[in-house]
Amino acid sequence: MYTSCPVEAALDIIGGKWKSIILFRVMEETRRFNELRRLIPNVTQRTLTNQLRQLEKDGLITRTIYPEVPPRVEYSITEFGNSLRPVLHALKSWAESHMLPGMQEHSNCDAM
Repeated sequence: MYTSCPVEAALDIIGGKWKSIILFRVMEETRRFNELRRLIPNVTQRTLTNQLRQLEKDGLITRTIYPEVPPRVEYSITEFGNSLRPVLHALKSWAESHMLPGMQEHSNCDAM
């Protein structure tokens, strides 16, 4: 599938505007869909649904459905997904050092 560049493969899995942010939030703790919507207010419901499906398909998160009324669905990080923790932490640190001044004081990713 990816023969020329491992970075291409990695970015295909975590690339895009929302996947890394979703992963940050699910790495903090198991989350429900509406909880993710509150934590990531600029993402649309459709986009969040699609991104969660892709992350699940790629084995980075698991989706657990509880047989309750109404049904409860929770998203958790997998061992494979958790292996990205140092990568996402390095991206966060790089952005704090090289992007907007004062970003550390206003970060939404403090759990990392």
